[in-house]
Amino acid sequence: MFGLFGKNKPVKIRSYSENKKYGIAAKNVKELLKKSCKLFQLPLSGAHFCLYEDGTVVTEDFFQTLADNTELVLLSKEQTWSGVAYDIGQLLNTDRHADGIIEAAKALLSDEKSSKKRKILSDLLHNLEDTSEWESREEDEDWFKGVDARFKTKSAYMKFNCESRIRSYMKEVDDATKTIQKARVKTEFLKASKCLTEMLKAAKYNGYYFDRTEKEPHRLCTKEGWFTCQGPFDQAECQTLHSINPYSSRDSRIVFSTWNLDHRIEKKRTIIPALLEALQNHKSTDVNLNYFYQLLFSRKNLKLVHIVCHKKGHHDLLCDPKKIFINTSNVDKAKQKPKVKKRRLI
Repeated sequence: MFGLFGKNKPVKIRSYSENKKYGIAAKNVKELLKKSCKLFQLPLSGAHFCLYEDGTVVTEDFFQTLADNTELVLLSKEQTWSGVAYDIGQLLNTDRHADGIIEAAKALLSDEKSSKKRKILSDLLHNLEDTSEWESREEDEDWFKGVDARFKTKSAYMKFNCESRIRSYMKEVDDATKTIQKARVKTEFLKASKCLTEMLKAAKYNGYYFDRTEKEPHRLCTKEGWFTCQGPFDQAECQTLHSINPYSSRDSRIVFSTWNLDHRIEKKRTIIPALLEALQNHKSTDVNLNYFYQLLFSRKNLKLVHIVCHKKGHHDLLCDPKKIFINTSNVDKAKQKPKVKKRRLI
């Protein structure tokens, strides 16, 4: 209808490689192509338009149905446009575009009134302003705000952070001693606790789980410092694909403290009570402490989970009764009273 009445239709034009948009008005696609190619200095032969939103090719008839100020992308003969997905791909390629995106996001944030959009822009800036490649305190002083001065590198602090969590699990084991009434059981439990502590010391409290400088089989993160949620205890993986890099910023470091090393078989409800039960009628040397060590402190029973994926209800998983003792048959035999052989009377 615009073409029939000779009226210009206003649209927003951008090129394939630029984010900046220009307002142009034209009666039809032919006129719009001439103006746009001249503006972007592109050859007219083979040039065409697509909708910015979804990549639909703009024909002459389709052009007449467009609303005013529809966003179009000018493409040369060889170029194609996949819609908004292209911009998302460009956005994710932060190695090439990070500086420009950061400046653009800051400019938009300063003028934006919508709370929802401000949140999106703030989150974007939070993720783009990445200093994860910096390791030392001198390189990234902001990251170390609130961190004890003895830590000179991010990896050293993250290792300590993991050690602290593991130490707290050992403390819960030690605290269980207070609940034991029988002296003999308490003595055996203290022996077991001491043995577990020695095993932890030998493993340096498994601090390497959070240390990105460790080798891949040991650490829970990538060499860049990215951690991925392993999902709830009863699922094989995280359905939401939560991820975080606490090495990237101070904010991320603090948020990571809300992530949990979750025991699939529960520590307080199941593992510690099972250990106590095992020592009621057995010595600590009869108990398979390696198995309890794995349940309490190792990745065989621990899952790193985002706070949303941390299910605090009863896990309904039990210790394997076949693994609680070193050798069940031998232990049972040792507990039996020796039979007295009767002599025949002559």
